[in-house]
Amino acid sequence: MAELAIIFGVCLLSEGIAALIPVAFPASVIALLLLGLLLFAKILKPEHIQRLSGFLVANMAFFFLPSCVGVMEHAPIILGQLAPFLLISFLTTPLIYLVTGWSVQWLIRRARGKGAGKHV
Repeated sequence: MAELAIIFGVCLLSEGIAALIPVAFPASVIALLLLGLLLFAKILKPEHIQRLSGFLVANMAFFFLPSCVGVMEHAPIILGQLAPFLLISFLTTPLIYLVTGWSVQWLIRRARGKGAGKHV
């Protein structure tokens, strides 16, 4: 229950932050950033949310169902904009892969450098 309270608390806080900022910004993104900040600052330890996080990741496909239903409901609108949608998808997907791969390699090199006593 404590893990659930922590996750819901972060989500509730992010909803409040999203309501206060003057631009439209998804509360879910704010929650991820806030959770990452809490973990990075060691205010929150991975053990505090490990079991619930494992459960959520293991059942992630279930959480995509509402999105899929929404896409099916708006299929005529999406099909009307299929060319730009596909263009954006095919341009951004490789870009995301490249940035993710670069980030992982950078983090691995950084971790190896710290482990050996070097500063990279």
